[in-house]
Amino acid sequence: MRIFVTGVAGFIGSNLCDRLLADGHSVVGWDNLSTGKVAFLETARRSSNFRLVRGDNLDVSELGAAMNGCEIVFHLAANADVRFGLEHPERDLQQNTIATANVLEAMRINGIKTIVFSSTGSVYGEATVIPTPEDAPFPIQTSLYGASKLACEALIQAYCEGYGFEGYIFRFVSILGERYTHGHVIDFYRQLKSHPDFLEVLGDGSQRKSYLYVGDCVEAILHVVGRRTAREGKRCVRVYNLGTDEYCTVKDSVGWICQEMGVHPEIRYSGGDRGWIGDNPFIYLDTRKIRSAGWSPVFTIENSVRATARWLERNISSLV
Repeated sequence: MRIFVTGVAGFIGSNLCDRLLADGHSVVGWDNLSTGKVAFLETARRSSNFRLVRGDNLDVSELGAAMNGCEIVFHLAANADVRFGLEHPERDLQQNTIATANVLEAMRINGIKTIVFSSTGSVYGEATVIPTPEDAPFPIQTSLYGASKLACEALIQAYCEGYGFEGYIFRFVSILGERYTHGHVIDFYRQLKSHPDFLEVLGDGSQRKSYLYVGDCVEAILHVVGRRTAREGKRCVRVYNLGTDEYCTVKDSVGWICQEMGVHPEIRYSGGDRGWIGDNPFIYLDTRKIRSAGWSPVFTIENSVRATARWLERNISSLV
């Protein structure tokens, strides 16, 4: 199968690309390389079944041309900078919502009917139902990132309704593992490398979070998409939470990172019960739906945090 992957040089996109190539598919990778890294495509670029096209999702004509001849689109490109979203509100609108509209339109022009979309558990805001299932009521949106992703989901659903598309929407918890480039583990790691005697933590450390290892994330997506049974011309949208059946506190994660680095810092908490505006103090998704489809994660959250810290130790210099 010839597959189009947006955000192919990113953390999840590059891991997905490697797996698709290993499974015998051809991949056209699309990335503007604003945050993605060509180094993450070292393995992919050795394959004759891979082609990298540098381009931006805001350029719908170039996007459509690059997509020509593909059979399915994995749309992973996005602005994932939740923490600083209020400092540049246009980014979530442009790089998430409008970009997704352009991807859908390029698909329509090329006659491609299937989209696999990386959404987020942030669309649930501060959920009133814990663990949070896919059909939970949406509360007030608490981040521009979550709101923009929810708008993307609505666009996908509308294209599925109007044009007979088949959509797979995956609502992720935070993903950890090899090629990880942003988030709390790298923030803490860099701090401790700079000053191993103390660590500044936003919030009081009691925030409860769920995480998923990138290999488990990729496996979950391909497990579901590989079982697809959509009928020609029949609207079909499937939504899945992706996560583990556990959560940890920020204090837990700090402890594991410090153990991996062999440091014993003074922990300095600030900011009350959350890190920033839009930071949900309790994230725990109900994953029974995807588990009933036959998938389950291999890595625990602790395994994922520790593996990420070890990868950063070997690769942090390349991420500067």
